[in-house]
Amino acid sequence: MIRAVIIDDEKNNIINLERLLQKHCPEVQLSGSALNAEEGRDLILQQQPDLVFLDIQMPGESGFNLLKSLPRYDFDIIFVTAFDKYGIQAVKFAAIDYLLKPVNVQELKAAVEKVAERNSRKRKNTQLENLVQLLQQQQQKEEHRIALPSGKETRFVHPREIMRCMSSNSYTRFYFDNGEELIVAYPIFEYEALLQDYGFIRCHQSHLVNKRFVKSWIKEGGNYLLLADGSQIPVSRQKKESVSKALMTVK
Repeated sequence: MIRAVIIDDEKNNIINLERLLQKHCPEVQLSGSALNAEEGRDLILQQQPDLVFLDIQMPGESGFNLLKSLPRYDFDIIFVTAFDKYGIQAVKFAAIDYLLKPVNVQELKAAVEKVAERNSRKRKNTQLENLVQLLQQQQQKEEHRIALPSGKETRFVHPREIMRCMSSNSYTRFYFDNGEELIVAYPIFEYEALLQDYGFIRCHQSHLVNKRFVKSWIKEGGNYLLLADGSQIPVSRQKKESVSKALMTVK
C-alpha cells in the first residue's frame, strides 16, 4: 500500500480526488488531508507519508513554499494544480509528476503507477530536492540542473554540459561535452520547451543544439552547424531564420 495525504485549499477538490483514488487507485491508502500549507506541513511531519498530492497555488503560503520549509524529502510527490507557467516548467525540469485540474483519471492512474514502480522504502527524494533548489535559484540559471530519467537511473545535469539532443522516435538521445550519451523516454519537443531559455536551438525536426558548442554555420554543400566535437547537425529550410536569430542573440 502507498500511504498518501492530500493538501489543497479547496475542500471539493480534496473530496473529488479522494473519490477518484478510492475508485481507480486501490493501492493508495489516504491517511489525511489539509486545507493550507501550515496544516499540510504538520500533516506531512506527523504522518510521514509515502506520497503527497499537493496543490501549488494556495492562499497565503504556496505549495512550493511549503516544500522549501521541510527538513527532509523522503516521500514522492504529485502536484495537482491549475496551470502555472513557471511552476509547471520547474516541475518538468525536475521530472516530477503533475496533474492539471480537473484531474484526468488515466493521468492519475499513470502517475500513481510510477510511484508504485519506484522503491517503496523510505529514501531521500533527489528529484524533489532538485526542484526545491530550482525554486530557490530562479535567477541563477548556471546552477540549475535538469533531471533526465532513464531506465536505470535519473541523472541530474547542468544544461551547459549538454552539447546536443537528437530525436529517436518517442525517445531523445542526449550528447554531453565529456563524450557520454544518454537515452531518455521523452520526445524531443518536451526538451525544446524546457531548454530554450538555456541557449538551445531547434535547428531541425530531429535536432536540438546548445549554441555554446556551435563553431560555425556551414552554408556551402548543404546547411549544417559544425559543433566543437566535429558533429555536423543539419539546419532545415524552415528553421533557417530562427537559427540565425538565435545565434546572433547573446544570453
